[in-house]
Amino acid sequence: MASQPGESAWTEETAKKFESKQLSKYMDPCQEAANRSLKCLARNGGEKEMCNDYFLAYRDCKKQWLEDRNKNKKGFFG
Repeated sequence: MASQPGESAWTEETAKKFESKQLSKYMDPCQEAANRSLKCLARNGGEKEMCNDYFLAYRDCKKQWLEDRNKNKKGFFG
């Protein structure tokens, strides 16, 4: 389910997908938010101001993802 501008793209559902992925598989849980911001730019002829909500959603998703990842990160001897 795609979130709307201003809604966090880092949800419980994306967190579960990220946690259950194969260790060797790269997954950016915020890629959907990044794609939406790029599509917005394309639709609006590169007018960044018209896509601020999408940029904020991507930024907030990345921030939340990194905070959660760092909070749950185990040490070397884990």
